[in-house]
Amino acid sequence: MKKKQKQEEEQAAASIPECPLAEILSRVPYRSLCRFKCVSKPWLALCSDPDIRKRSPQTLSGFFQRRTHGMDGVRFRNLSGRGPPMVDASLPFLRKSYEVVNFGHCCGGLVLCRCWKSDPREFEDEAGFNLVVCNPATEKWTKLPPCPMEELHLLDESKQYLGFDPAVPSRFVVFLHLLNEVAIYSSDTGRWTVVQSGWIFEPRAMGYLESVFLNGTMHLLTSKSSILRVDTEGEVCRKIDIPGNVRQSCADPSIGHSQGCLYAWYVDNPNTCQLFVWALEEYGSASWTLKHTVNILELFGRHRRKDDESYKMFAIHPDRNLIFLTDGKKKAISYDMDNREVHVIGICKKLWSVQPYIPCFADWPSDGH
Repeated sequence: MKKKQKQEEEQAAASIPECPLAEILSRVPYRSLCRFKCVSKPWLALCSDPDIRKRSPQTLSGFFQRRTHGMDGVRFRNLSGRGPPMVDASLPFLRKSYEVVNFGHCCGGLVLCRCWKSDPREFEDEAGFNLVVCNPATEKWTKLPPCPMEELHLLDESKQYLGFDPAVPSRFVVFLHLLNEVAIYSSDTGRWTVVQSGWIFEPRAMGYLESVFLNGTMHLLTSKSSILRVDTEGEVCRKIDIPGNVRQSCADPSIGHSQGCLYAWYVDNPNTCQLFVWALEEYGSASWTLKHTVNILELFGRHRRKDDESYKMFAIHPDRNLIFLTDGKKKAISYDMDNREVHVIGICKKLWSVQPYIPCFADWPSDGH
């Protein structure tokens, strides 16, 4: 019966002209394409076609999550919280050339990594790494030339930022922030430049977890509850203050982007857990709009916070008024700010270093790998 069912599926696929079928598949999300690959070998070949994948509408597919500190321990969690991971977070295509791959900053579908030919923990050579920018969806990657910055071995992995906009796939930029200098790599020139940072406030130790590449500039959250807007030459274009009473309440803000706008959010009081979500809709005047406020405890069905619980919002959907929250211990949920619906997306251990992932199939400047 399985053989007969397989034959019927293949005949059904073959009965549809290839051109209309390709048009249909190019309009379904990447997640659906991944599921369709399991139908049969012809469907696997069709859904793997680069031309179809390039035209497929892309949106948030899930999250890369670092389970521990250090070089290992990154996994991928689907947006639904169910099923096998859509992306192999170990990046096996890089491990054909490198023994150790340290997952770094994910931006616009690309990932910045530090890679070693041999295990640096064994040979005590943590400075002997290559910086690599890769695309998990297409498995293409490029090795950056050596950075001229001195004492690169002191570079904290959270002070390396990748800037990439899928709407302009021909270019990307990498920032390395070390002490009072910034090294900047541009794919347009293929070279590094090192400049004095001139950054009034240091970006937070969380680094790339609190950075947003938007409108061709990098936005970095500082320890002073402000945002530095930095251009691709390392110059600070503007300092934007986080809205509300974030400083008076000693809140811990975060930033993200959705529907073309910069967002900021924070929990006003760790005991009452009142969440405030703001959008920078007037970019020129730096005028924030309060988009939503809600009590996180109520979303999780709790009346009070236990001592071992730490509620927070860890991401916002790039195309919808949908936010993602965790109790820091057991559960992660999504919350629709429009219809106020709550859905459990996973039962998980403490979330650490969560980065949203949107697959990108556009051509970008890899070096042939």
